[in-house]
Amino acid sequence: MNKKQDVSQQGNNKQTAPTRTPSPPAERVGRGRAGVEQDAAPSNTASCNCNPLYFQALRWGIDSLYLNYPGLIFPVVDTRLVSLKKKAQSQDPSEQASAQYQIGEHTFEVKDKAPKGFAYVLEDGSFRIQISRSSKLPCAYVKISSAYLAHVGPTAAETAARQVIDELIEVKDAPGVSRIDLFVDFASTENMEWDRSAWVTRAHDIDRYSEKGVFTGWVVGKGGVISARLYHKLLQAAKIGAGYLLELWSEVGWDGETDVWRLEFQLRRELLAQHGLTKLPAVLNNLNGLWSYATTEWLRLTLPNPEDKTRSRWPIHPLWGHLSSIDWETNGGPLSRRYSPTRLPGDDWLYTHALSVLIAFMARERIHDLYLGNQALMARMCRYHAKKAERLEQMFEDYIERKLASKGRLFNTLLNDPDLPEKLDEDVLQEQVRAYRLAAKGGD
Repeated sequence: MNKKQDVSQQGNNKQTAPTRTPSPPAERVGRGRAGVEQDAAPSNTASCNCNPLYFQALRWGIDSLYLNYPGLIFPVVDTRLVSLKKKAQSQDPSEQASAQYQIGEHTFEVKDKAPKGFAYVLEDGSFRIQISRSSKLPCAYVKISSAYLAHVGPTAAETAARQVIDELIEVKDAPGVSRIDLFVDFASTENMEWDRSAWVTRAHDIDRYSEKGVFTGWVVGKGGVISARLYHKLLQAAKIGAGYLLELWSEVGWDGETDVWRLEFQLRRELLAQHGLTKLPAVLNNLNGLWSYATTEWLRLTLPNPEDKTRSRWPIHPLWGHLSSIDWETNGGPLSRRYSPTRLPGDDWLYTHALSVLIAFMARERIHDLYLGNQALMARMCRYHAKKAERLEQMFEDYIERKLASKGRLFNTLLNDPDLPEKLDEDVLQEQVRAYRLAAKGGD
């Protein structure tokens, strides 16, 4: 996206704690608990007086959740991860492909690098786990993916994360919340490209975004302990291949044509701590208060009145009245039925690129028949890579197997070395023997 230099200072950047008992400016919209598990399929029959042609709430819940777990890494895990990180750093693709750590249904990729203060990073489609040896940082810092949250909700997602974390570290306390992103997806006929003066906020920065000349949204308070984004979610979903969102929107009555936007607030640990909301259960029990603070105290969308210099008296924009009235005590829409902890490319990306390559080859070779073109492409491609394998002094089958193993690690679909756990345990045993001999010699 190309950001226009459209930044405004409005008010100060002082953060205050969210209220626990919100007083919404309009009747609350209630169609489902925000991202919390449910036994029965939720109903999105409207309990608001809004015009569905103007505003239709489709989903709301938690899009991103970052948790921190205090504790200590198990020594055996530490030794295993030392070996796996070395494999990830190897110049040999076969060694790199075996840098994987399997826990239950999760086949994690072990990264070759880690952020400052952390020793290891493990990642699959459900969790990104950073592990530290430092006493100054949480032992484990976990990001739960938005797709997994959309499948099971935050409580079940944390339970699953804890099962994984318990295999890596000795947990000393309940997880803290480092960051939580609350969102509302809605369909609306409103033109979102209003003048920036309509935003009344405590933040310093108001940024407007566009892409290829098309307005795509707003960001308010970027980089602060609280920030907001209002953006064209339908465009983004098509770009990142989040087709499950279209299914969920349709399930609650989206017509498939009206633009879908998302209002999202990012709330960091510092803001949560101001109100004593440090642990996940407390945060989940105070979503209404957090949303009320975000949409009534920290940020408001108004109808500017040039004749009134007191901007706090400007009337609330009708769209904001609906958005600020979402009831987080009710179900926020259905959960996605299909999910895998892998990181697979979507059909749209995969088949679009495949067809593009095929068509480019057919045009170059002046082939008009699709099937003949496909056969010719496969034959030429195999010959090309067979020669490349020969230059590398590899068998063609081994050459292909190595490339497959590399993608299997990246996509979390293949455990490339099924004997790896036993090999890692052997490394652990050798490390223990080495430490024992060193101790027996008095540390020399």
